[in-house]
Amino acid sequence: MQHVMFVCKHNSRRSQMAEGFARALGDGRISVTSSGLETSAVDPLAVQVMSEVGIDISHQTSKPLSDFNPGDYNAVISLCGCGVHLPVEWVLRSVFEDWQLDDPCGQPIETFRRIRDEIREQVLQLLEKLSHCSR
Repeated sequence: MQHVMFVCKHNSRRSQMAEGFARALGDGRISVTSSGLETSAVDPLAVQVMSEVGIDISHQTSKPLSDFNPGDYNAVISLCGCGVHLPVEWVLRSVFEDWQLDDPCGQPIETFRRIRDEIREQVLQLLEKLSHCSR
């Protein structure tokens, strides 16, 4: 089983949405976690736009990256360009990607929806890539 870590600066929007999509679309084929360089709270607008597509992330919490061991993960995905700030052991996983998605913080709900849809497409591509890695 592939173990995926989604990382963002605050673990409150983009990484939370990615975790929700990966759980729902991964259908038990991957283990997924999200964390942040810092922590805050899951943004209610992220919860709302995910619920619009039938995914409940209301139970997810913001977690610090420092609580996790990089050796436990095959794939690490940065969603905000924060990859340059990650300790090197996180970047040297079998799969490392830096998606550099816009931060919807403080933006209208339409921006949250656009970012949500971009994350969904990226997660689908990641799942396809990981399915080839595990064969």
